[in-house]
Amino acid sequence: MNRIVIALTMSSVLALAACKKEPPEEIPPAPRDVSTPAPTPASTPRGPQPGSQTHFSTAMAGADTIYFDTDQYDIDATDMAALRRQAEYLTQYPSARATVEGHADERGTRDYNLALGERRANAARAYLVSLGIAENRLRVVSYGEERPVDTASTPAAWARNRRAVTVMID
Repeated sequence: MNRIVIALTMSSVLALAACKKEPPEEIPPAPRDVSTPAPTPASTPRGPQPGSQTHFSTAMAGADTIYFDTDQYDIDATDMAALRRQAEYLTQYPSARATVEGHADERGTRDYNLALGERRANAARAYLVSLGIAENRLRVVSYGEERPVDTASTPAAWARNRRAVTVMID
């Protein structure tokens, strides 16, 4: 019986030794989770950043500026249409903030032109606020006659300089 036990033990050891595997030379990669897609590289945005001055100017295509008659600061129908476009843009980009710049032509005293530019900027701002733009998103500055777009001393140049311009704050 001892011989049988020894024979069985020996045959078991031999059988197990024959099944021994050598470790692989290279470890295979870990299995991929097929439920989670591989991340895609982030695309680089093209064009101007929404809410920036460049984006605003492009979107407005000239409607960022309204013009006034001599010694006036009232908003007419053309100005209202431009300001509605500005309000739509500001509504679409709620984090955007703007400065409304008031300008005058070269005629009149410096103090008069600064005051007139401020009234023009405030009129434009008030209309934007009436369209639902929060007051704290809009600031006002008057440059009077100090920043003309046309330096000629002609009626056409004066007309281009009597304006309110909305500029995005970066």
